[in-house]
Formats: sequence, structure tokens, C-alpha cells
Amino acid sequence: MFYSPLEQFQILPLLSLGVGLFDFSMTNAMVTTCVGLAFFVFIYYCLSVYGLSCFPTRWQLVLESLYLSTAGLVWDSVGQQGQKYFPFLFVIFSFILISNVSGLVPYSFTITSHLIQTMVLALTVFIGVMIICASKHGFHMLSLFLPGGTSMVLAFLLVPIEIVSYVFKPLSLAVRLFANMMAGHTLLKVIAGFAWAMMGSGGLLLIAHIVPLAVLVILFGLELAVALIQAYVFTILSCIYINDAIVLH
Repeated sequence: MFYSPLEQFQILPLLSLGVGLFDFSMTNAMVTTCVGLAFFVFIYYCLSVYGLSCFPTRWQLVLESLYLSTAGLVWDSVGQQGQKYFPFLFVIFSFILISNVSGLVPYSFTITSHLIQTMVLALTVFIGVMIICASKHGFHMLSLFLPGGTSMVLAFLLVPIEIVSYVFKPLSLAVRLFANMMAGHTLLKVIAGFAWAMMGSGGLLLIAHIVPLAVLVILFGLELAVALIQAYVFTILSCIYINDAIVLH
């Protein structure tokens, strides 16, 4: 049983395995990550075995909804030039969405509530954006840090500011997802612990514990919406960064 709202974020070894100085233990974070990655194996298996039906099943409707949502997002944000990056953005969106939603299952683990995990995702997007920009524009990509029509006097002030803001893009992308997921799950644990303590006290508090339970149900629905919104926000910001790399804006 967890007694602290923050203990739910501890990475715990499920199977200890070490070779010399290297630790290959299987942790709850690793299992959750594998579950998220197994989703794409499941998609490939379903498409290769069953294909697509003119009369879609429930699973096909879910997959088509994810596909159309991501495709529309990429088209609106990047346009025709960004269609080649659709598979990458679809994987990012689906993985974050599955990780966020699976973390709402009781006694599960939310990998997106750890800054290291969200930072890896953000750096993956950021490095990819830099590669796209460098391959498309070469050294001309440095014009990102100097807006057009800027005088030499202002250049000494604006260039450092633009460089700092550009470098902090992956940090803001990672912290936004991490902070929202961690705060929401912490709040759910606090309310649940409060309701459990009232129920264990007996008497009138045993009846009154229905109030925090009702609040918990509402917050759970809100956290589900946050899980969907944060996956959407992460993906749309990734699309915006890719579009900026393409048009050099």
C-alpha cells in the first residue's frame, strides 16, 4: 500500500538481474513502456492478418480514429510537405496517449510522469527537427536566430535570446507533459487517501466519505481529458517545430 502521494512514481524492480556493473533489472517503468510499444505490434498483426474491413469492428474504428486525427493534425500544421513525417508523428501521438491512459489504471505506472522519459521523447523530436532543418537549408538555418531586417545593434541582443529560446524548446515540451501528468496523479492519490481515511474513521465520516469519492470520480474524468489533451498538445507542438524547420520561420 502506498502512503505517500509521490510513492506511486517510484521505479521499482520486478525482476532483479545484474551482470557486473550493469543492471538489467525489469522494472515497472520498463513493463509499462513495453505495453505501449506492444500496441504497434498489435496494430501490425491485426492489419497483416485481418486487414481492413468495409464494415469496421470496434478496434478498427479506434485505429481509424487515431489515424484520421493524426493525419488531420499533420495536414493542418505542416501541409503537404509534412506528410512524409506522418508515421513518426503517429507513433509519438499513439505512444504518449497509451502511456497517459494506461497510467490511470489502478496500481499501474505512468511513465510520462517522469521527466527523463518525457525529455527523451522531446529530445527525439528536437534532434529530428534539427536534422530536417540542416538537411533542407544547410548553414542558412542559422537565420532562425536572426530575424530579417534586424540592425547590427539589436543583433547582439536578439541572437542570444533566440538561441536560448530555441534550446529551451525540448525542455518546455518535456516539462509540460511531465508536470501535467504528475500533478494530476498526485491529486487523485491525495483525494483517494482522504476518502480512505474518512471511511476508516467510522461514524459520520464513514457516510461523509462519499463526498470525496464523488470528487474523485469527477477528477478522474478530468485527468482522462488531460491525458488526451497532453498527447494532442505534444504532437501539435512537434508539428509546429517541423513546419518551422521546413519553412525556416
